[in-house]
Amino acid sequence: MNDPRIPDHSVTGHGDTTVFLLHGAFGAKEYWRYQIRALSLAGYRVVAWDCPGYGCSPLPADFSVETCARAFGLLLRKEGSARNIVLGHSMGGMIAQRAYDYFPEQIHGLVLSATSAAFGKPDGEWQRKFVADRTAPLDAGRTVAEHARLFLPRMMAAGASGPAVDLVVDTVAQMSPDTFRAAIVAITQYEGRAVLPKITVPVLAIAGELDQTAPADVMAKVAGKINGAEFVSMPGVAHFGWAEQPDVFNAHLLDFLGRRCR
Repeated sequence: MNDPRIPDHSVTGHGDTTVFLLHGAFGAKEYWRYQIRALSLAGYRVVAWDCPGYGCSPLPADFSVETCARAFGLLLRKEGSARNIVLGHSMGGMIAQRAYDYFPEQIHGLVLSATSAAFGKPDGEWQRKFVADRTAPLDAGRTVAEHARLFLPRMMAAGASGPAVDLVVDTVAQMSPDTFRAAIVAITQYEGRAVLPKITVPVLAIAGELDQTAPADVMAKVAGKINGAEFVSMPGVAHFGWAEQPDVFNAHLLDFLGRRCR
């Protein structure tokens, strides 16, 4: 990359439609392996990024959903094609929503996975517990790798297993502690409910029936505030539906893209 401001990213496949993959607070571009394969085999061009602070992308001092959305705009300008679809998971879904707010003419469809339009008041009891549950082990001296192998399974359905699940855990285990902390705070500070009524492109909202982080009823409300949005709740999965049941998730994704984004 010639411009150091553009986050690190991979490009796979060819086609007039590019699908951008935005990982969540716990992740990096590597964990999208099974989505990249399914999309590229179906004829889509796929761009997976490392959000600022992740992988080889440096952590900005002012890390926030808005900062990340502006950085994504640089990537969108560099790698965008005739049609651009943005798939964002969890924090990545927040970034996708804000990016649409900033760059509506360059985004032609959204897939929102296990995300929300807001986390409420940053100093609310649930929000404080959300931050504490995820940072207290690091404060006590546990590494991100040690922590990830304990808390990630609790964000998935009981007994979730397989290579895609292992890939999520292994990817998160490599995160920087500073990025880990910054991302958790950024999530609780995001407020994007005003964006939803502005969205006029096709939208698919995919929730996990068992998700306690971005519950299915919350995702249904998000979809309900976007004109024409489709909503799917995947049974038997929690927060990482695309890793817990990748074939089912990919089928929903490809069906939506084929019907609404060609």
